[in-house]
Amino acid sequence: MTFDRPADHVWGSILIERDDGVVYRMNAGPITAELPHDLVHFTVEDAMRVPDGIWGAIAGGVVFKSMNHQSGRRPPHAAERSARLIREYRDRIQHAELLGGFVEAAAAEPGADLRKLTSQWFATRPEDAPPIEAVRAAIEALRVAAERWRAVPVGGGLTVEWPAFRSVGERRAARRSTR
Repeated sequence: MTFDRPADHVWGSILIERDDGVVYRMNAGPITAELPHDLVHFTVEDAMRVPDGIWGAIAGGVVFKSMNHQSGRRPPHAAERSARLIREYRDRIQHAELLGGFVEAAAAEPGADLRKLTSQWFATRPEDAPPIEAVRAAIEALRVAAERWRAVPVGGGLTVEWPAFRSVGERRAARRSTR
């Protein structure tokens, strides 16, 4: 993926090149020198090795409404498969949204009591709370990503790679069954 860095407050986009050769452009909202929302999610999901969040869903074939096909041959029945995967992984994708927001909030409070913050954010579903060490690692990853993002000049882009094995769908199910 390449996160475009337009001038401040101009809508940005992300060029997504999937392993199957299909390329999409995803709208990313207004961009500033702060870490873009979707890059926060990418960073947190990557640091926490989340296979079934937003980026794992995209890698597995989900096409969100904010994504526009650019090139490459889409697999047969891609729209139906995307809709099925969204239904199947809706809770995990929403959990990834929560994780991204939580880690971003935790990173904004240096020195915060992470155990207390975690218990507050995950009060209704404590079983979904991430381990504190994973939170610390994700906060550090956000710090590094923010430094990298601030170094991207206007008109440039930040390219990152999502590991193909960390995705939703049949490929992932097939790997699990071989263990």
